[in-house]
Amino acid sequence: MANLNSISFSLKLVLLFIIFPLSTNAASFSVLRYGAKPNGRTDSTKAFSRAWSLACQSRKPATMWIPKGTYLVKKVTFNGPCRSKRVTVQFDGKIVAPPKNIWVIGSSRNWILFHGINGLTITGGVIDARGSQYWNCRRSGGRCPQGAVSLSIDNVKNGVISGLTSINSQQSHISINGCNKMLIQRVTIIAPRQSPNTDGIHLQASTSVTIIDSTIGTGDDCIAIGPGTKKLLVQRVKCGPGHGISIGSLARSQNEAGVQGIVVKDVTFDGSDNGVRIKTWARPSNGFVKNVLYQNIVMKSVRHPIIIDQTYCPGDNGCPNQNSGIKISGVTYLNVHGTSRSPIAVSLHCSRTTPCTGIKLYNVKLSYSKKPAKSFCYSAAGTSRGQVLPGSCF
Repeated sequence: MANLNSISFSLKLVLLFIIFPLSTNAASFSVLRYGAKPNGRTDSTKAFSRAWSLACQSRKPATMWIPKGTYLVKKVTFNGPCRSKRVTVQFDGKIVAPPKNIWVIGSSRNWILFHGINGLTITGGVIDARGSQYWNCRRSGGRCPQGAVSLSIDNVKNGVISGLTSINSQQSHISINGCNKMLIQRVTIIAPRQSPNTDGIHLQASTSVTIIDSTIGTGDDCIAIGPGTKKLLVQRVKCGPGHGISIGSLARSQNEAGVQGIVVKDVTFDGSDNGVRIKTWARPSNGFVKNVLYQNIVMKSVRHPIIIDQTYCPGDNGCPNQNSGIKISGVTYLNVHGTSRSPIAVSLHCSRTTPCTGIKLYNVKLSYSKKPAKSFCYSAAGTSRGQVLPGSCF
């Protein structure tokens, strides 16, 4: 039912996306009119802010237009609420961060932030955070800023992101936080395999989000699903390189919102470290994960195709000799096929004190070096049906 609702919502948003930008009654505000220079060197931040302000306050459906060219933009926030019932940000150009000083955007949590808007469409365009110098700073152990998320969408309702390309973020590429009814489609996200913490799309505290027809290759999770995520559909997405599609990490705090109603289907993982993963810290929490479906998944040389890890404790910091309190239940793996780079293709390592229940393995076929792979279970209970290779360890 959650899947049907998500698809119905996606169709409605597609219709909104088609109707509003093409309306002859829409008002258009070009960033060039307010002083932006498409040369990639002149600071265009104020011009972008001015164009947004006018579009947001328009009484008509409005478009903030970014024509062809390359625009240098520092930290910028596009605030709502807007008078216009729908504001479209039409990218025909490219936005780049300042090229040398990593502190200009890195000293803030966000580079480009949209906040508190009901009715937002972002279409097309390229954003390039030029993150390589920041990653080098992190690797060297030097004094570095906290790093910025390239595109943050906070407290937005009825939103669409379509056709966007994000390159080389300092931290996560796209963050969805506190949002309701979001469609993310045909996005391309690119960062090198070794770039630290460059999640493709990070979600938390959001409901009714759909991510479809996209390609994500990063140095961290392709999609990271955080606390409070409900009714998420991920479909026809290619992931790799990266750390897979992860629920978690969870249990960062004792009181934490649960994750539920997650559907991941028709997804291909190519050369990623993980495939479908649920990850929780090994410490107390009242959070949960329930009603998750992974369906029609292809694994191509994935190190850990199916993994539940409730022993996560990097650096043994704050969680040794504890058990995860996150309750995992109702997770289904249906039609998962492909190859593993490690002999254990299915690893379900659940909490000793809070076992996983209702795990279902239906038609799973994973091999390792052209040989049968192995499975591992700890504190996990469930059922298997159809052909299951490696064999179920319930």
